Amino acid sequence: MALIDQLKDEQKSAMKARAKTRLGTIRLALSEIKQREIDNRVTLTDDETIAVLTKMIKQRRDSVNQFTKAGRTDLADIETAEIAVLDEFMPIALTDEEVAECLNKAMTESGATSMQDMGKLMGVLKPMLQGRADMGKVSQLVKAKLS
Repeated sequence: MALIDQLKDEQKSAMKARAKTRLGTIRLALSEIKQREIDNRVTLTDDETIAVLTKMIKQRRDSVNQFTKAGRTDLADIETAEIAVLDEFMPIALTDEEVAECLNKAMTESGATSMQDMGKLMGVLKPMLQGRADMGKVSQLVKAKLS
């Protein structure tokens, strides 16, 4: 089943269950996906949909950090609940060992040996790891490996 169809089915289930937070979060995700489709005049693939959800999760994590620093735990809790709902639609996360294995494979594939090759290496890694690993951590691993 396509990810967009899964989101729509879960939206219906959330409506029936009267799960207010879950329904609102899924509606936001569907709205963001629809906006991206309209802006680009295409139908998003599952990988592109995952990229949208990844961005939404990242935004909410940043918000949680800011709310926590400001002492607004009530708002941080709302964002955390939304992250939990969005995480359900993400692919299974890779372990650190699997990420390292993908990194080694991508280095061999791209021939990257120095920091100047980082862009080329990240270009190979991103499709392999999108939505399955924190790209910020992957970037740090790549920098450490190429240094």
